[in-house]
Amino acid sequence: MSIELVVFDMAGTTVNDEDSVSRCLQAALGAVGVAVSIADVNEVMGIAKPEAIRLLVGKAKGREELTGRIDDIHQDFVARAIYFYETDPSVHEVPGASQVFRALQEAGIKVALNTGFNRAITQVILDRLVWSGSPLIEATICSDEVPRGRPHPDMIRELMRRLEIIDPGSVAKVGDTPADLEEGRNAGCGLVIGVTEGTHSREQLECHPHTHLIDSVKGLPALLRAARR
Repeated sequence: MSIELVVFDMAGTTVNDEDSVSRCLQAALGAVGVAVSIADVNEVMGIAKPEAIRLLVGKAKGREELTGRIDDIHQDFVARAIYFYETDPSVHEVPGASQVFRALQEAGIKVALNTGFNRAITQVILDRLVWSGSPLIEATICSDEVPRGRPHPDMIRELMRRLEIIDPGSVAKVGDTPADLEEGRNAGCGLVIGVTEGTHSREQLECHPHTHLIDSVKGLPALLRAARR
């Protein structure tokens, strides 16, 4: 199998953030009186954050009063996430991520990032990691830049259009959430690869569509070399 493009998730896959997404979502919802557990948040990880908030609010008591406040809650989440990614010392690339990007490019494979964040949060992360404008990354796309976020295939299809990739079978999707894996399946990706050191364990990802599960992105180059044989 010849892979032309690898689409990586960000938080939990290529970006270490100590589970800040869950904590920022919990805090934004808690500010309006909605208590959610980490398990509840993990069920919606990876999808566009306004939709994640809508699903979490839908489980809460008094949700009728909150359905009109989804945008406000999301803006609070965005502000908290931006502050975290700008200031917290735990934010750094997952060890080996840049080396993996470089190895893929040296093998003639394009590298892209996609995310359930909006562009405002994403740009803060890219700037913090000095990935903004990096020659190691051909393209980035966010959930607010397409009609539908994960698990729909819109982000991957738009990246394929931008990077002139015709066959979805030549695309590999890599992520740490069920939404990432479902996105890859829905886009028809030739490889759908779960990373088990992020928000979900191997056991949690095994029941979702995938071709491979790896411990971290550092294992990707070897996996792609094996897939070519």
